Amino acid sequence: MIRINCPYCGERDHSEFSYGGDGSITYPALDASAEEWLEAVFQRENIRGVQTETWHHVSGCRQWLLVERDTMTHEIHSVHAAHEGIAKVLEAGK
Repeated sequence: MIRINCPYCGERDHSEFSYGGDGSITYPALDASAEEWLEAVFQRENIRGVQTETWHHVSGCRQWLLVERDTMTHEIHSVHAAHEGIAKVLEAGK
């Protein structure tokens, strides 16, 4: 079982989250060629080790998070808001 320490809700079971995919991808512009989209969406490396992933806290704060996770051991190295602007707004409201 994976436990994700949501920065807003605390430590939660991974079943509260929805996996969003590789968080290191930079998607092309909407008017990019089909080849560029093919590369970004389908032609990616299957990383063995620590990678950045996106997770959506569906059953909690509903925030998108960037999670650094080891794909071999499932150890979580870090968790933070996927969008810096959201993190700043939420921190200012505390």
